[in-house]
This record gives sequence, structure tokens and C-alpha cells, in this order.
Amino acid sequence: MKLSEFDYQLPNELIAQHPLQERDKCRLLVLDRASRRIEHKTFDSVAEYMMPGDCLVMNNTRVISARLFGRRKSGGKVEIFVLEKKDPVCEALVRPSGRLKEGERITLESGDTAELLGRGEVGRMVRFSRKLDDILEEAGHIPLPPYIGRMDRESDRDDYQTVYGTVEGATASPTAGLHFTAQLMERVKGQGSRVKFVTLHTSYGTFAPVKSEDVAAHRMHKECFELPAETIEAIRETKKRGGKVFAVGTTTARVLEHCASQITHCSLRITDYGGYTGLFIYPGYEFKVVDHLITNFHLPKSTLLLLVSAFAGKESIFEAYRQAIEAKYRFFSYGDAMLIL
Repeated sequence: MKLSEFDYQLPNELIAQHPLQERDKCRLLVLDRASRRIEHKTFDSVAEYMMPGDCLVMNNTRVISARLFGRRKSGGKVEIFVLEKKDPVCEALVRPSGRLKEGERITLESGDTAELLGRGEVGRMVRFSRKLDDILEEAGHIPLPPYIGRMDRESDRDDYQTVYGTVEGATASPTAGLHFTAQLMERVKGQGSRVKFVTLHTSYGTFAPVKSEDVAAHRMHKECFELPAETIEAIRETKKRGGKVFAVGTTTARVLEHCASQITHCSLRITDYGGYTGLFIYPGYEFKVVDHLITNFHLPKSTLLLLVSAFAGKESIFEAYRQAIEAKYRFFSYGDAMLIL
């Protein structure tokens, strides 16, 4: 399977630079996998597709202010993008990477220092002079994706978070969840559907580019996850009674599929489960837990586009994207949404 098969052309004006003021009023493309029928709705109608006894599973990670800026002794600018929040040493993407030497100290906007150490799995190891939480609180910037062509604003501190995110640790937002409001979640519960949570701290594994033309050769960077016992119990009960599991976002889908054995093998004791997942889902994968998927529109040749193509079929996904572009949907993190039935 070739990566070039998952490319498409998107007009730049369709890349959303700002969110809508009303989260649940974005557009929603509904794709029925069985009939290949496509409908165009608004996101607040998503609850109409959930029945009593269904289970909506959401990723409750919360984005940290992971971007730090500083200067070298020479005065040159440096960006440090924290990949995982750890003290006193963490891994980060550091730019410009080529000119920076091991042992060099960068003076941050807060006045703190960051000492560059050796290479990590994907970036550089960095030692901070003070507790990282405090530095990020004082000097950190919201890590907006590079296709949003502006620096973060104060409003992004709320806009780039889901309303239900409670567990800090992500360096990219689980953007399918940005469309939910507290009122919409209450509506889902009020009609008899369960709402449960997983945690996956979205990081480099999610947004790293696929560099190999052979899709199967790509290796995902592992990301930290937690699957609570009450979520496992709710999914088992849903499946037992013939209900459907709706995953909000590709990150939620990856957690549930990574933990498929713990969820579906009813002989296994129900307990909290956690660790790291590097599960890479691409066409040919058979889903074991997720029945329906709520997602955004993804970048060409990305692991996210490969995942939704595995879920719905490449032809159906590319037809949906063609229609979305023709209808001028808004794409990517702050863009519109898709429900795959």
C-alpha cells in the first residue's frame, strides 16, 4: 500500500484558522458505510444518531501550553516544543535543531534556562532550571498546528480545549471533541446514551508525518493512555445489549482498539488499564470495539486519514472529502466534522 494513494488537493482557503463561536453549529458530514450515503447536517444533530443504550466515548486529555521560546547566548531565537511533560528532564522538538549543541543553555522568555542534552527517540532531551509546570504556566504558548498561520491568542487557551478535558498532558488537541458543548453532552445522556472517557495524551505519534512510501513501514511514536474500569464496564454492557460504541476522535478509537482484548474478553477482570500505545491503524485493519466514529477532516497522507480510511474504506472517505471540498467545508483542527456510521 502506497502513501501517495492517500493524497488529495485542498484549497488553502478551506483550512480553518479560527473556530466557530458556537462549537456545535459547525457542519457535519454523515457517511453511512453500508449504503455509502452522504448527508449534510450541523453538528448538534449528532445526538439524533445515538440510541438509548449506546455509549459515547471521549478523550478527556487537556492540552498543555507546550511551546516555549527563548534565545541562545548569541541572541539567536530558539523554539522548544515539549512532547511529554516530565520533570526534571523531558523530550522536546528543538528548532533550529542543526546548530544547537549538547550542553548549550537557552534563556526562556520567563528568564528560566533550558539545557540541551542528548538525543531522544524523536527530539532532544532538555533539562529545565525550574519545575516545568510553572514554566509552562508563565511562558508557554498553546501549540497550534503549523497550518494555522498565526501565533496563539488568549482565546485559543479555551478554544483549543474540549469542554470536558480534565487530565493535562496533550500537546495537540483531540479536535473531534471540540464541537461538543456541555448542553449537547447532557442531551446525549438525557436520551439514554452513556458518556464515558478514556485518556490519550495526544503527542508526536498523532501528528508526526509518514515518511515512508510503503505505509506498512511507518512506526508510530508511543503515546500515554488510561482506560478506566468504568469505561470498560460500560462498553461491555453496551455490546451485551446490542448497543453501539461511538468513538469521538481517532485518539479515542486507538485507545479502544489497543485495549480490545481487555474490553471484549468478558472473562478478564475489569480494572483500570493504562500504558503506552503505538498502534498504527491503516486499511486492512479490522475494528473490534468501535462501531461509529466522530472525526474531523484530516491532512493528506497522515496517519489520521489512514485510520478513517481503514474504518470507512478509502473510496468512501475520498468521495466524502471530494463532496466536502466542493461544498466548502472547513478543514483540520478548527474545521468541521464527520460522523461515520
